[in-house]
Amino acid sequence: MYAVIATGGKQYRVEPGQRLEVELLGVEPEAEVSLRPVMLVDGDTVVAGADKLKGATVTAKVLGETKGEKIRGFVYKNKSNNRKRWGHRQHYSVIEITGISAG
Repeated sequence: MYAVIATGGKQYRVEPGQRLEVELLGVEPEAEVSLRPVMLVDGDTVVAGADKLKGATVTAKVLGETKGEKIRGFVYKNKSNNRKRWGHRQHYSVIEITGISAG
């Protein structure tokens, strides 16, 4: 059984026991969170649609936070001595999927 969840404006295919990095959830480590499934697949049965997934939940345990890869940017305008260097590292929450319930 697997599910497709939506969090942080993205969708992820998850199975029980899987670890993944999602957008920062703002939850303390070791806390349980409930995520909204978009689709559930159990063998040949596919369940999709908000009305059919009312009782369905995907539970996960927050393991901690991490940072993504460094992104470096540089802006240069010719003939005007205009240069700007910038960088960014995205913060992520590391979660482990503990269970998928069809409701």
